[in-house]
Amino acid sequence: MYSIVDLHSITQPQDPQVLRDNIMDMAASLLACGIDPTRSILFQQSQVSEHAELSWILGCLTSMPRLRHLPQWKMKSKQKNEGSVGLYTYPVLQAADILLYKSTHVPVGEDQIQHLELAQDLARIFNNQYGEFFPEPRALLSGTRKVKSLRDPSSKMSKSDPQRFSAVFLTDTPDDIALKIRRAVTDFTSEVTYEPDTRPGVSNLVSMHAAVSGQTIEGVIRLAEGMDTGQYKNMVAEAIIKKLQPIRLEIQRLRADQGYLESLLAQGAEKARSLAAPVMKEVRKLLGFY
Repeated sequence: MYSIVDLHSITQPQDPQVLRDNIMDMAASLLACGIDPTRSILFQQSQVSEHAELSWILGCLTSMPRLRHLPQWKMKSKQKNEGSVGLYTYPVLQAADILLYKSTHVPVGEDQIQHLELAQDLARIFNNQYGEFFPEPRALLSGTRKVKSLRDPSSKMSKSDPQRFSAVFLTDTPDDIALKIRRAVTDFTSEVTYEPDTRPGVSNLVSMHAAVSGQTIEGVIRLAEGMDTGQYKNMVAEAIIKKLQPIRLEIQRLRADQGYLESLLAQGAEKARSLAAPVMKEVRKLLGFY
């Protein structure tokens, strides 16, 4: 199941046309990265109303202090001085996204572990109150658990970061990528080492290099022997360009066929609803709605 989470996106103000374009961009990006629609269900979250319905039910089982201590709320509400109710409760919607399909495993980044723990807690709370129904989902973590900002390696790489050179995008040109990597924050030690606590900038580049090349951290450190960080940045840029260039070209090809993407998302929504509807029917029965 691959859900394009447009309901989550409106926790921040969105221009409707930009949001429509972003949905199509995300669909094209996932397909270009290798998601096979014949083996997976790719759909738009808002087109399956059961997500919002289950979110309300789970929200009634969630305490306010439990949400208040989640890292995303603390970080984003601090940035905006105060956040919306949607921003506050979106981890509950995230739990609904997972539990609605009785998911057993969820691929997440390190920063989402606590949100997945909320989904596990809500599965337990629901099961204790209404009988065994939802499995407790488990995290699937890749070797690269977190990619850091190129400009501030103490924080994660984010699409919403206002700093232009902080993130590499799938649609970046080779020149864009080379420039961003050249400008990545490192330190005054020229040797390339992997020491995330003391050398976060260089270590982030090593981690990215390993991820895009399919090698181990130790393997890319060996490749960088004898190089200073300036030379190593060129090697990292080349590896990222090699990995992302075919994806970028495939995104362009797919975006040129809007009808295909819309049709694929419509089919995905239909398949997702066929799975979600019987689960919600059972949930309503367990709650006593009928």
